[in-house]
Amino acid sequence: EVQLVESGGGSMEAGGSLRLSCTVSGSTRNCMGWFRQAPGKEREGVARIYTGSGNTYYADSVKGRFTNSQDNAKNTVYLQMNNLKPEDTAMYYCAAWSLLSSAEDGYWGQGTQVTVS
Repeated sequence: EVQLVESGGGSMEAGGSLRLSCTVSGSTRNCMGWFRQAPGKEREGVARIYTGSGNTYYADSVKGRFTNSQDNAKNTVYLQMNNLKPEDTAMYYCAAWSLLSSAEDGYWGQGTQVTVS
């Protein structure tokens, strides 16, 4: 069974930085991504990394501020979040899925809260 465990959330003042981690156990997937959901809003994709190539993609709202990276030896992906803004406040989820499927059909972590004031 694939399990994802996120960590690294917390509270930060605007302009600060946080780094989220997501460790995968059980099996690996081709794609891993970060999603977030703020109260009363729909879930949105934040960043995605293709674990084979290392190619990354970002939502326009975080481009230039967030960096998605991976450590294959640790089966861990990271989301470095710099210059945080209050609108980044949300529950952040890590997901892993195969190329032929979608994130919605993949595996998800329990989420970690990020609060920016």
